[in-house]
Amino acid sequence: MSRLVLGTRGSDLALVQARDAAARLHAAHPGLDVSEQIIRTTGDRRLDVRLSAPGPLDKGLFTKELEEALLSGSVDVAVHSLKDLPTDQPPGLVVGAILERADHSDSLASKHAGGLHGLPAGAAVATSSLRRKNQLLAIRPDLRIVEIRGNVPTRLKKVAESAGSDALDALVLASAALARLGPGIVPGGLDVSTIAEMLPAPGQGAVAIECRADDVRTLALLAAIHHEPTARCVNAERELLRSLGGGCHMPLGALATIEDGRVRLVAGLFEPDGVRWISR
Repeated sequence: MSRLVLGTRGSDLALVQARDAAARLHAAHPGLDVSEQIIRTTGDRRLDVRLSAPGPLDKGLFTKELEEALLSGSVDVAVHSLKDLPTDQPPGLVVGAILERADHSDSLASKHAGGLHGLPAGAAVATSSLRRKNQLLAIRPDLRIVEIRGNVPTRLKKVAESAGSDALDALVLASAALARLGPGIVPGGLDVSTIAEMLPAPGQGAVAIECRADDVRTLALLAAIHHEPTARCVNAERELLRSLGGGCHMPLGALATIEDGRVRLVAGLFEPDGVRWISR
């Protein structure tokens, strides 16, 4: 029986994504034995690092240790949220497959009904993303943005249970994360709505499977679950990010779609003093 060792982070979301990838591989290759190896990354350990300003840890905060495991041969593939994967990969590694993209949008989990515009004046909104922060303030300059860390369930719980002077009104997070974790992940009392006005991070909603460039067997296995239309779109978004010299934490929003067979890219660089459009 052919075997494949799959490396993943240990968060609830990472495990859901990794197990979905494993299920797809099983469906495409019924005789394949896929095992799971959980690897803790710097981003998982260093909860003191502000994701909006990670400094020297900018590159590979949630991917470095997974890539090291690939290069050492301890795993055959690594499953990543594509938006976390730096555009410049270590020599010897490639993205062997990109799964079909889920919802690319951002959502607001709020104690108030009415979405972003239903928040009271001066509301405290939690996010660790500079892209989200700057877009929120472009839409609602009155908001107070609060840095938050932790996995999705932890962040949701922090908002739902916050009270007094430290009370948080809402949290921004990826719609795909909520969908993958299921409706039961949202605590009672929080209203979830899509923020239609916001552009996502490049690659948001997509899952990438990385492998060694010379591993012909694994590349052949991954080809069966690769979704080329998604790859065309997210590669356009990531190429823009790469050309600007930005890392995963650059405040760039980008969304590519396929229209009449051609890729259409809408993107904006969201700076603290305003929006600079890159492409439309």
